[in-house]
Amino acid sequence: MREFRKQIPLQLMIIPGVIFMLIFCYYPIYGLTIAFKNYTVIDTIDTARWVGLENFRIIATDKYFWQSVVNTLGISLLKLLIGFTTPIVLAIMIYELKDGPFKRITQTISYLPHFLSWIILGGMVVNWLSTNGMINTILVNSGILAKPKNFLLDPGKYWMIAVLSDTWKEAGWGTILYLATMAGIDPTYYEAAKIDGAGKLKQIVSITLPMLSTIISLNFILTISSLLKSNLDQTLVLMNSQNLSKAEVIDSYVYRMGLTQGDFSYATAVGLGVSVVSVILLLLANQVTKRLNDGSVL
Repeated sequence: MREFRKQIPLQLMIIPGVIFMLIFCYYPIYGLTIAFKNYTVIDTIDTARWVGLENFRIIATDKYFWQSVVNTLGISLLKLLIGFTTPIVLAIMIYELKDGPFKRITQTISYLPHFLSWIILGGMVVNWLSTNGMINTILVNSGILAKPKNFLLDPGKYWMIAVLSDTWKEAGWGTILYLATMAGIDPTYYEAAKIDGAGKLKQIVSITLPMLSTIISLNFILTISSLLKSNLDQTLVLMNSQNLSKAEVIDSYVYRMGLTQGDFSYATAVGLGVSVVSVILLLLANQVTKRLNDGSVL
């Protein structure tokens, strides 16, 4: 209590954050009960009729829900493969550049897409991939395509479009933690490696990557726990009636069922189920990284 009294000004500063979390993070948890009820707009949470696991039974037999699960997992696994590794590679490449204007400009340009909304970036992607867009112009003029085509109308190409556009937007921003960690690496390690005859690639493998292992593991845990979450903003911008079969993800499905069609109980049941699975994935990922980090838990 003596230490607490000394920290009263600091403790007071966190009160707004605590209140925010109580109102927007913890109080709404009570609303999850409508997943077990037949809730309509004329009901309250307390007066809605209790139906038990009926909503979850409907989910188990809903082919459109399982289609959205397949799409979510497909896109998320590709993002894990491409989007998770790209910031690491980009951060190492930037770190290895000599200090100067080129390095600073490269970092700034890589950060910029993160600060633009998906409304802006999505509009750019839609324009680039249209029949008269930049991508078609380049491919047709180089002889790769015989005639232009609208790539966003091709369901088979949507997953890769979603992954690459998301990687383009977030890769630069994702390098910040890695660059900050690498800035703290003792330069004498690299000097000793040079004396021993280690080349640049050997230094990266033997010094840089091991020093990044903790932050890589932490990001891996967070990425795995969000495998069933997808970028709703991106999906709503890029999805259309032609690519719907490959673009519909769990988040957009919940949005459509809950806010568009008004089936709040069903949408809540889907969201609750996804949250439970996400927690399980979080715990599994933590155990995997624990084994990879000699028993230390992140």
